[in-house]
Amino acid sequence: MTDEQLTDIDIEEVASEDEEQEMFEHYRFEVDKGQSQLRIDKYLTDHMEQTSRHRIQLAIAAEYVRVNNKIVKANYKVKPCDSIAIVLPYLRRGFEVRPEPIPLDIVYEDDDLLIVNKSAGMVVHPGHGHFSGTLINALSYHLGISQDKNAPDEKMGILVHRIDKNTSGLLVVAKNDESQLDLAKQFFYHTIIREYVALVWGNIVDDSGTIEGNIGRDPNDRMKFKVFADGSQGKHAVTHYKVLERFGYVTLVECILETGRTHQIRVHMNYIGHPLFNDDRYGGDRILKGTVYTKYKQFIDNCFAILPRHALHAKTLGFIHPRTKKEIIFRSEIPTDMQTLINKWEKYSGNVALEEKE
Repeated sequence: MTDEQLTDIDIEEVASEDEEQEMFEHYRFEVDKGQSQLRIDKYLTDHMEQTSRHRIQLAIAAEYVRVNNKIVKANYKVKPCDSIAIVLPYLRRGFEVRPEPIPLDIVYEDDDLLIVNKSAGMVVHPGHGHFSGTLINALSYHLGISQDKNAPDEKMGILVHRIDKNTSGLLVVAKNDESQLDLAKQFFYHTIIREYVALVWGNIVDDSGTIEGNIGRDPNDRMKFKVFADGSQGKHAVTHYKVLERFGYVTLVECILETGRTHQIRVHMNYIGHPLFNDDRYGGDRILKGTVYTKYKQFIDNCFAILPRHALHAKTLGFIHPRTKKEIIFRSEIPTDMQTLINKWEKYSGNVALEEKE
């Protein structure tokens, strides 16, 4: 294919084992001067051999296709020197995904989509040494899909978004092209409801607030992301938070995502000085607040043992159903390990308050 394929998503970033990332593939075509007039869906089908005409027509209907920076319909006739841009909501994978009979906690399923309550520790998509045991392997088995590199693209890209490997909680999975394109558009326009519960270090001063700051890959550590407050790099990111409970040295918060950048909550909370409890990538896996007493250090070590991961759970997920056009909202309980940790801090903070009164 002589036309240029463009992508604004770093390949390393897409392949990361633990991220929440809207996945879009960007193409641009400059029509030859000698091109005869041709319907745009036919033109794109001819020039995108790995993509079906049906999927291209869906992309056009979803307003993912522009000609000379204007949205067009499927019957638009391509003209010489037109500039065509098309976006598809996934990046094709160049390796086989083997179906594996891995148990899944499916909280809802119909003909168009399903909602999975992912356990902590499960990688979402194969990559970086994780080619089995992932959510995609489990979904491929559940849906009866063999996703080898030669599979038709109708059978690829069933995930619309991701959550980190060590984050538990809800994910939506599209079961057909129509659902995937519709849901991807809702993610793109930030109309999806996404609420998380997190335990963070420190006593947050305000009961609620908003964190804004571009998020991009840390140039000093490619495994981390950081806030570029001056907006010079990264992508626009907004997180709203509300304090749920205070335990003195740590705070339980609800975080609402307005955007969905890689590690967004982890990076934003760290940026305001409140990294997630036991987040080993952003410095939360050591004592950041509290006393110097040995008894307290032992208490924290016990807490780390109870929750050997960062304290983050994707609690609520809501969106407009692609077929019924009605809003549906799903909620999941805080998992046992994280709830046990919260209970332990609740008891500890109560005992400290009692001792101070005495």
